Amino acid sequence: MALQDEIVRAQSHINYYFFNFINSSALKCAVQLGIPDVIHRHGRPITLEELVDALSINKAKAHHLGRLMRVLTRSGFFLDAKIKDDDDGYALGPPSCLLIKDHPFSLAPYVLGATSAIFAGPWHHVSEWFHNDDPTPYQTAYGKTFWDCASQDPELNLYFNQAMAHGSLLVMSLVKKYCREVFEGLDSLVDVGGGTGMVARALADEFPDMKCSVLDLPHVVAGLEGTKNLVYVAGNMFEAIPPAQAVFLKSIMHNWNDKDCVKILKKCKEAIPGREKGGKVIIVDMILDATQKGDEESIQNQIYLDLYMMAYHDGQERALKEWVKIFYDAGFTDYKTTQIGTRSLIQLFP
Repeated sequence: MALQDEIVRAQSHINYYFFNFINSSALKCAVQLGIPDVIHRHGRPITLEELVDALSINKAKAHHLGRLMRVLTRSGFFLDAKIKDDDDGYALGPPSCLLIKDHPFSLAPYVLGATSAIFAGPWHHVSEWFHNDDPTPYQTAYGKTFWDCASQDPELNLYFNQAMAHGSLLVMSLVKKYCREVFEGLDSLVDVGGGTGMVARALADEFPDMKCSVLDLPHVVAGLEGTKNLVYVAGNMFEAIPPAQAVFLKSIMHNWNDKDCVKILKKCKEAIPGREKGGKVIIVDMILDATQKGDEESIQNQIYLDLYMMAYHDGQERALKEWVKIFYDAGFTDYKTTQIGTRSLIQLFP
């Protein structure tokens, strides 16, 4: 009997994990339908019937919408709520505020991008990739790098840039709250791989005496307009980085292998003055194991993101000792780390 119980538990464990994709699929559907936005606009818990009406979906499928909501409430995105006359209803759960499309820190574009068909492709080729010489499963699936695809596919490029921009706003709100002194006194800064410039704009607004530049590939910055203290530069960080007192790298290094990271940091070192003149590189990225013990969800997210970097970009998340080796291999002599949420801010000195 004990053996049978163990087999049943093992089967349940396997089922739980191979059905996990249903959570992300249900989340994608909720964002596509606009369920968080409807409940937010409603201003109070909403019944299933009211939700069906507001979404303008086929009323014959109201029961099936309830089944979808059961998954989403179980996952914590929405809350079961009792309404007058004992009607069952739904309210926004704590995470769902970031699924509202006009929220300043909205992750809705990230959800839609990360669950799109082109993003799913590499996961079907991981076992094949382990047998071949391709740098990433993404290249096994599509025959070219993610960056090449983004430069050729306007929809993918839009999803990616929107996701990075919205995620950057949240990170930068934490940076300005806990690490403002890192940027104070800088006369110039270049945001390498800064995309549409969401981070640089925030810094330029916060520090109007600092001249900010955004360096990114031509197709990314094409048509973007700067301000009096913000300019866009088309280029390639592996070839040259515009000179500045500080170079900023947010969520860049984990996209690349160690050899490429050293190349990037050497270009950064060429762009900044010596430490005695305030020269430094500022990295915002993840340090594995830096998250507090007991925060199992964040730890699991780090592990997932590490595998994501393997599948798409030939990159990885790194423990501190792995970061330090890259720093020293690139010719830097000192560093300082500050934890900000699930990420770390690293000041790197020549």
